[in-house]
Order: sequence, then C-alpha cells, then structure tokens
Amino acid sequence: MNALISVSDKTGILELAQALHARGIKLISTGGTAKLLADAGLPVTEVAQLTGFPEMLDGRVKTLHPTVHGGLLARRDVPEHMAALAAHGIATIDLLVVNLYPFEATVAKPGCTLEDAIENIDIGGPAMVRSAAKNWKDVAVLTDAAQYAGVIEELKTHGAVSEKTKFALSVAAFNRISNYDAAISDYLSSLQSDGTRSAFPNQSNGRFIKLQDLRYGENPHQSAAFYRDLHPAPGSLVTARQLQGKELSYNNIADADAAWECVKSFDQPTCVIVKHANPCGVAVGSDALSAYSRAFQTDPTSAFGGIIALNCTLDAHGALQIAKQFVEVLIAPAFTDEALEVFKAKANVRLLQIDLPPGGTTPWEQGRNAMDIKRIGSGLLMQTADNHELTLADLKVVTQQQPTPQQLQDLLFAWKVAKYVKSNAIVFCKDGMTMGVGAGQMSRLDSARIASIKAGHAKLSLAGTAVASDAFFPFRDGLDVVVDAGASCIIQPGGSMRDEEVIAAANERGVVMVFSGVRHFRH
Repeated sequence: MNALISVSDKTGILELAQALHARGIKLISTGGTAKLLADAGLPVTEVAQLTGFPEMLDGRVKTLHPTVHGGLLARRDVPEHMAALAAHGIATIDLLVVNLYPFEATVAKPGCTLEDAIENIDIGGPAMVRSAAKNWKDVAVLTDAAQYAGVIEELKTHGAVSEKTKFALSVAAFNRISNYDAAISDYLSSLQSDGTRSAFPNQSNGRFIKLQDLRYGENPHQSAAFYRDLHPAPGSLVTARQLQGKELSYNNIADADAAWECVKSFDQPTCVIVKHANPCGVAVGSDALSAYSRAFQTDPTSAFGGIIALNCTLDAHGALQIAKQFVEVLIAPAFTDEALEVFKAKANVRLLQIDLPPGGTTPWEQGRNAMDIKRIGSGLLMQTADNHELTLADLKVVTQQQPTPQQLQDLLFAWKVAKYVKSNAIVFCKDGMTMGVGAGQMSRLDSARIASIKAGHAKLSLAGTAVASDAFFPFRDGLDVVVDAGASCIIQPGGSMRDEEVIAAANERGVVMVFSGVRHFRH
C-alpha cells in the first residue's frame, strides 16, 4: 500500500505517518511534510521523485501529474485501468492525507490583500482530494486531523480501512472542498472596486451542518431538520448540551433561541420566559429563584408550557419553584447536582446547558449572529444582525420632566426587553421586572392595550412604570394610552414627523420621554 501525505496543517501528521509505516505502508510526500517525516527517521519518497518532474512555479505545480492522479483514480476492479498503470509504471495510491492551504484563516486576518488571498487558494490539494474521494472504494482520503485516530485504529484492528469508513471519509472530503470553494467565492464576490469588502457578496454560499432530524416542523404535516453554522459562535443555542428530557421539537428550538438570545444580553442574574417566540416575562434578581419568581409574575397564564432561560446557575431553591409549573424547556449555563435531582422526577422536561459567551468586540465572541437571513419565495433577505446596545450616554431626554436615576435604569431594562419582542412591541417595566408585554399587533395602540390588560390579569399595578416602544409613536394617542395605564416615563426611537406633537403631549401629561435614536423592529 502507498500513502500520499501533503498537508499545510501538520497537527498529528507525524503520529499518523509513524502508524502507517508500522503497518508497512509506503510514504510519499511533498516538500515541507517530506522533510518533517524524514527528520523523524521515516522513509519517505518525495512526489518529485515519484513523478520524475520537479516542483515548479514556486510550488504552484507539484502534484498535478498523471502519476499522482492515475494512482488515485484507477479502479482496482477494472483490468484495463490496472493494465494502463502497469504500462506507464504508475503505482496505486491507496491512502491520501491532505489538508488545504489556509484560505479561510488568511482572509480573516486584518489587512489581508487580494494577493495574499490568491496565493492561499489551493489547486493541487483539492484536485487530489476530488480524485481520491471519487474513487472512494479503493482510496481512503483524510482531510482533517480529527479523522486520523479512527483510521489508525481500523488499520491496527483490521489491517484495512472499511468500505463504510472510506465512504464517510469521501463524503467529508467533498464537503470540505465544497466549503473551501464557497469561502473563496464569498471572499472574491465581496470585493469592491476600491478594494474594500462588502458585507453582502454578489453570491452568498451558506454552509450549514445538520445536527438532527426533527419529528416534524412548525406543524405536524411539515418535515424539518436542525442545522448549525459551519463555525458556530460560542455561547449560541447550537452549542447546547441536552442533559435530560424528550427530543427537542422545531418550535422548542425556535422558542429556546428567542429566550436564550434575550437572557444572555443581561449582566445581572436574569430569567426570561418565552411563549410563541415572545418574552412573556423578564426579570432580574439576586439569584435564579428571585429572577424566576419575578418573571413568572408578569404573565403566569402564558408562562404555562413556556421556555425558561436563566443566565446564572440554577440551584435547588430555584429548581423546586420552577418544577411547580409546566415547562417545556429549561436553559441555564449551569445546574447544581441538587437542581438536576429535582428534575429527575420530571423526565420529560428538556434541560439545556449552554455556556455563556466569552464576550469580546465581535458578534461571534458575544455569541451572536453577524448576519440575519430570512427566507422568502425563491430568495433571501439578508441584513446585519440587530446587535445594537443602548447605553445611558445614548439617551436624549426630550421633555421638561427629567428622569430619575431609577427611571433611567428602568427605561434601559424595558428597551432591552423590547428588542426581543415581536413588533409592534410595547413593554411596561419597573424595578428590573416586566409588568406587561404587548406583542405582534398590527396597531401599536392595540399592543399598548394588551400589555395593560395582561398586567391587570396578573394583578400588577402599572403606576410609575417605564414603557418602551420598539418604534416611534406616530400620534399622541399611543402615549396617552400608556400614560393612562400608569406609565411615568417612556423610551422610544423618535423620528416621527409628529415628534413635536408627541413631546408636547408628554409635557402636558407630566411624564418623562427619552429618545433612543434607534428602533428595534422584529418581524
């Protein structure tokens, strides 16, 4: 048997080569890899010796040769193929180990030039990988260091790589080539005439990996599957570990994502309860128990069968309280052993553990998407994700009445919650707790009325509350509705033709109004 090794990333390659040599497999390699193996005392034949043709064009041409591709592509079960190899003195290549020039890593570096990118487009590597993957019944092709251990074990145990494994390696190889070519296309398609890159390339090549098939989709007559990004952000839902419970459904996953995205945006211990993609209760507290208890008060009816997310460790005290209600999914960054014991009695409750993102300056480091994508008929809508964070310095007080420090904190809390509520969104809050949530209505007035009605059902007073509106009030009537309900301060984007009319109404009613300068539509 012959193995050809040509790798850019040499992680684990020496151990693999040693294992192959121990099995009597002859080693063939290129430049730097050949030197690494030879320095380790392994017998290795350089590709130039094999082909009888030197590397040329600064290494651009070294494996593009019939001796290499004939050895990879010849079918061992076709006599004419084997006769052709014999006639030209070509040996079979039975195992190929290739990882490609680091194109993705190169273009991700600040200051990467077009020349840098072009020089890191691999040609010979993908060609060999395609040849080997096409001839998978006769050639095992390894494109990732994570595959080495499994192949070594099969060789040690069975003396050969199984057909099942070779087919899986072939599929992985074609996937790698697909992802590599897509990365090149994305990069080149994003280049502008002035040398800058657009966030929206002329051709978008999405790459997603299936995590699981789902029992059905949004409704039982729809089929569905769950996918993740090729490189998921740390602290995102797709990194969750399910500790117990039934298999997640399509709706569970969608609602769990809404809850987790909201709760991880808070620094204090926080609980978010979501029902049908909307937060129905959000509150901060001193710990998981107090945060949950306060969030639950907002709308106990809607919380039934909802998704609960915490951004702090769930201990036994919190678990015992949460276990009193019917919950579909419970998410936290950590569970104490005592909390896990509480839920053993509720085996159907799905417990998800998700590490909080490490934080940083990029959306990826914050566990967020950089782009949002919405499917429409035969097309996509793409936009940069709504990752805007409001600070006190961003607020513009537009009324005669000035906010107190507590009101400012309540306004920021309400605004943060409103970002995750479907438009039109109206959110009443007080002391770090939602008091009434109106979501997804065609009329902003109706959202305000619904929020007030829900607060009444929960026996919560809206007196002195802060209100967030995800978009501006086009008329004063929306402001009058929330003030009539008890609001003492309002945060809204501003930007309406009738802003002055609404500001005058706020002054007339003696309430505080601040402009955020940004809206949070969520459709």
